[in-house]
Amino acid sequence: MHNMTAQAAKPEAMIFDLDGTLFQAETLMIPAYHAAFQEMREEGTFKHETPPEERLLGGLGMLLSQIWQRVMPEEPEEVHLRANDLLLKHQLLYLEQGEGLLYEGVEETLRALKDDGIRLFVASNGMEDYVKLVTHHKEIASLFEGLYSAGEYQTASKVDLVRILMDKHGIRSAWMVGDRSSDVEAGKKNGLFVVGCDYATFGKQGELEGSDTVIRDFREIRKLYA
Repeated sequence: MHNMTAQAAKPEAMIFDLDGTLFQAETLMIPAYHAAFQEMREEGTFKHETPPEERLLGGLGMLLSQIWQRVMPEEPEEVHLRANDLLLKHQLLYLEQGEGLLYEGVEETLRALKDDGIRLFVASNGMEDYVKLVTHHKEIASLFEGLYSAGEYQTASKVDLVRILMDKHGIRSAWMVGDRSSDVEAGKKNGLFVVGCDYATFGKQGELEGSDTVIRDFREIRKLYA
């Protein structure tokens, strides 16, 4: 599967995951993660060393509630909720300072796709403010017809989020573009062509099993329907 680049008909729309697909989440997440735990220690809500960042990175793309289960399984839910709030707070502070990177070629490729007449959307398992602020600060928000997040729509899986998006916008043919098994599942269960993105560093072996095609650089996406 991994070397194939299937040629497909140009879709009406493309639905993108955010972290690990468009945005290098770890460039923002890691400094914010350390700042959040530092603040929790200062206020006394968390009394230990910061858990290893591998636990956070291994969970990127999951729902936040699942991430905190991995990061600090022994802590009660109120500590998870506090960590959520502080992580978001510090991510926003770092974003305002210009931190956080898009993957190589993302902005120009999205503009070219839009110029080709393709309707663009984001479907992310992240929180609403995070998705809106990352796309806004990285100056790509205006390229999308809609930004959909699990945080805003309270969906338990990306399958539901993508279904809501498609229903709301009357989309019949679309590609699902993402780097996690949840993206592959969301695409397949909604009858979409799935483009797996294999350039983020935190996906597991076999993460993209079931994709229709796999790209190793975001810019390859336009060649798929040339």
